[in-house]
Amino acid sequence: MADEGIWGYRADSGYGTGIDLIGFKVEATDGSIGKVDEHTDEAGAGYLVVDTGGWIFGKHVLLPASTIQRVDRDNETVYVSRTKDQIKDAPEFEREKQPRDPSYLEQFAKYYGMPHM
Repeated sequence: MADEGIWGYRADSGYGTGIDLIGFKVEATDGSIGKVDEHTDEAGAGYLVVDTGGWIFGKHVLLPASTIQRVDRDNETVYVSRTKDQIKDAPEFEREKQPRDPSYLEQFAKYYGMPHM
């Protein structure tokens, strides 16, 4: 996929359109953080929602697609370029909000220190 800023999947990540990542394990740079609860590969709005389970009290966090370093389909694992603490301290994903709303996504772009578009 073409690089689309923070919300685009990196071309070298091993992700391809249509790959279902739900249920894949998620590995931060310093260990496991949970599983993919949902994801989208919509152009300009790609992200993962990670269920951190018991690790941080069942919190769901949104990770922009650009944070994915590598997808290992054989082991059903997604490797991301953030530490466990960075993910733990991220704004919580709120299902009742519209994830594709630019103002909602902007808070995640700011947190991860990336330009929104």
